[in-house]
Parts: sequence; C-alpha cells; structure tokens
Amino acid sequence: MSNYPDVNLYINGSWRPAEEERWIPVTDPSSGQEIGRVANASQNDLDDALAAADEGFKIWSRTSPFERAKLMRRAADLLRQQVDEISHWMTLEQGKPLAQSRLETLAGADIIDWFAGEAQRTYGQVIPARASDVLQITIKLPVGPVAAFTPWNFPINQIVRKLSAAVAAGCSIIIKAPVETPASPAGLVRAFADAGFPAGVVNLVNGRSPEISRYLIPHPVIRKISFTGSTPVGKELAALAGLHMKRATMELGGHAPVVVAADADLDLAVSTMVPFKFRNAGQVCVSPTRFLVHETLAEEFTQRFTAASKSIKTGNGFESTTEMGPLINEKRVATIDGLVADAVKKGAKLMTGGRRIGNQGCFYEPTVISDVPVSAQIMNEEPFGPVAIINRFSTIDEAITESNRLPFGLAAYAFTRDTALATRLGNEIQSGMTAINHLGLALPEVPFGGVRDSGYGTEGGSEAIEAYLETRFISRKG
Repeated sequence: MSNYPDVNLYINGSWRPAEEERWIPVTDPSSGQEIGRVANASQNDLDDALAAADEGFKIWSRTSPFERAKLMRRAADLLRQQVDEISHWMTLEQGKPLAQSRLETLAGADIIDWFAGEAQRTYGQVIPARASDVLQITIKLPVGPVAAFTPWNFPINQIVRKLSAAVAAGCSIIIKAPVETPASPAGLVRAFADAGFPAGVVNLVNGRSPEISRYLIPHPVIRKISFTGSTPVGKELAALAGLHMKRATMELGGHAPVVVAADADLDLAVSTMVPFKFRNAGQVCVSPTRFLVHETLAEEFTQRFTAASKSIKTGNGFESTTEMGPLINEKRVATIDGLVADAVKKGAKLMTGGRRIGNQGCFYEPTVISDVPVSAQIMNEEPFGPVAIINRFSTIDEAITESNRLPFGLAAYAFTRDTALATRLGNEIQSGMTAINHLGLALPEVPFGGVRDSGYGTEGGSEAIEAYLETRFISRKG
C-alpha cells in the first residue's frame, strides 16, 4: 500500500497503457518528488473510448433501472472496502490529510448509493387528453454517451457525481480524470469495473485537458458533457458544446461571501468557518472567502478568527496531527503569494500568514487579511487557496451589495439569530447554495451548483439526474 501505481486507461472493459506508451509524471505536492506516472491518451485511444461508449450505451440503455441500481450498490460497497488503499493514493497525489481522503472516498460511496435509488425514480407522466380514446404520456430516456471533465482538488467527489448520475440514467460515460491526481479516480472506476458493469459503459482516459476536451465534445458520439473547473475554461467548453447542440452541466468557480450579522453567535461562526476555510488548503470551489462582518463585531471576530487560524497544524497529510496539507503545485504557491502581496500593497492588513512554509513541497501558511480594498486583485478573483479576507460593513444592504458585486454565485454563508434576516439573506444573496448558521452543502440528497458565472445545472439532489435524461412525448389513439 506504500507504493503508488502507474495509472492506465480503462477502455471497453480493459486496463491498458496509452498508445506508444505515452506517460505523464505524477508528483507528490508534499515533497515535490515524482511518485508515479499516468497514461497520456492519444487520439486513437480516444477513438477507442468513443467506440466503446457508443456500444456500451446500446447495452446499458436497455438495462432496467432495477439492474442498474443493483450494480451501482455493489460498486459502492466495493469502494468502501477499498477505502484504505484509495485514500492512501489520494493523500500521496493531492496532499490533503489522510482523514479527509478517507471521508471523501466514503462520501463517494454514499453518492453512488443515492443515485442508485434515483435510477428507479425516473418517472414520466400521464397527461389528461382532450379525447376519451387518446392516451398521452411522457417517458424519460437516457440522453446518450457522456463526456465528463474533472479537476484535481477532490479527485473522487468531482467524478462520482457525474459518473453516478450518468449510469443511473442509463448513459455510458468517458471520464477525463485530472493528471495531477489520477490514482484515486482509477480506484473509483475499478470499483465499477469489479462490480460487473458491462464493457464500454464506464471508460477512463487521461492526458492533456485541452486536447481531450476539444476532441471529445464535438464528436457525434457524445451527447452530453459535464465540467467542473474554472469559469474561463467552462465558458469556452460551454460555447463549444452549444456549437454542437450538446447538453452541458457547468460547475464553475466561486468567491463565496460570509455575512456575519450584528446578532451572530461569534463562537459558532469562528468554530464553523475556520476549519472549513482551510479544508483542503482552501482549494475548494465553495470555500468561504470574503468574510463580511458587522462593524460592531469586526474587531473581536478578526482577533478570534486570526488566533484560530494560527493554530491550524500544517504538514504532510500522513501525519496524524495535520489539519492542512500543501497546495497542489508551485504555480498555486506563486499565485497565492502574489494575491496576498497585492492586497497588502493596496492597504490590506496582514493578520497572520502570508508566506510559504519551508523549501520542500508546496506548503503555505494559513493566511488572514483584513480591511482589504475592493481594488485588490484578491477581492475580484477566486484565490483558491488558504486565504481569508475579513472586511466590515455597517448595514445589511451594504453586505448584500458586496455579496452580489462579483459575477460569481456558487456558495454563500451567513450567521444570524434573526429568522427574518436569515430569510432575506437566503432570498437576496445571488448564490446557487446558501448555508445559514451551519454547513449544509454537498450532501448527496441536496442540489449542488451555481448561478451566473458559477455555471448552471446541479450535480446533487433529485434534479441532478434530469440532465442525463430526455423527455419523450407519446400520444396514442385507440
């Protein structure tokens, strides 16, 4: 279990290397050392995956929802059985603490189970007809082969939602996994393979993202795409999908506000938000970023939040005391360093952190900056790292205006004891997801998705499977 595997492609029911043995190195962000390789798919490999998905769809779309659900639950059980090995790989390749890798893997199994249930609830309708001898019904049918593109920050979580919804609906799928973190997604796919899914239903490719996306999306076999990643790339892929009349689900970037009202429970706000802010080193699309605190609480909140942030234990993910691991690569370190420096230059106060840790690996201090001007780059671009911004407001109108100032709308948070204010914030903050006085996002049974520049569509809850289904209307007389 201490070894990291070379990760092959999974096409048409077989694990295989890429054509001409093309490989991409995989690096441990905690040490900067190469730990393995991932197969780099060629165009011929992609053609094989497309042909496999086409044939797999013909088989799987005719498989009953009851049988699909049985195989999915078997895959979920196998994933739970393999949690030690898969979480070990995830921490090696991504850097997050081992306990978080285990939770992500086990949560993935729960998501599979949820969608297994949804497979059996793809209901149509009986529509009352105007004539007594006419029957009008709608039925739900799988849209076709799916291409899914996922990032490295949650190697299983980002894939399992797309994979589970697709196969529950009766679609085949080609997964383009992240080259930075390929082994844990391969472990997820292996669970589906070992569960007995027919060849061609689930396929896994790896390689350079632009080359693969620009080839798969326009291809006539693919009927639906799902993408999680940055807003600029998402817009480009959505435009390409639209050009070819392909359905698309887009889960894009955010810049989550946190409104701390004058009557907020500070103990609750700090104890809830500090570990959530620095989870996965802040490399989370729904990470709380802009803390908007009422002026009567701002000084005390900042002091408490800063003290708690200083106590976060940063280190190798395999150490039992580690609470925050490294950033994924040197590029992320440089980006965060630049954002913090720009904010300070423009007048922000550096309360703690603001530096990389050591000279080995991609570690960065948990960082808090306050009184950050709107002109600072970090107030306008998603930092995607371990930096919390704390600013103050005097009226709720100001807080709502700032919450909605940016074009993003993925997640938002608020703390207040006033139920009327909680209702107002829920209604007026332009966000696909808002959690008030607790963390209530990302459960299998609730929607997960954004609005505005944070994308469209949802990858959780009862609506998620709809993106993988077509509604067909049938009208019959006699």
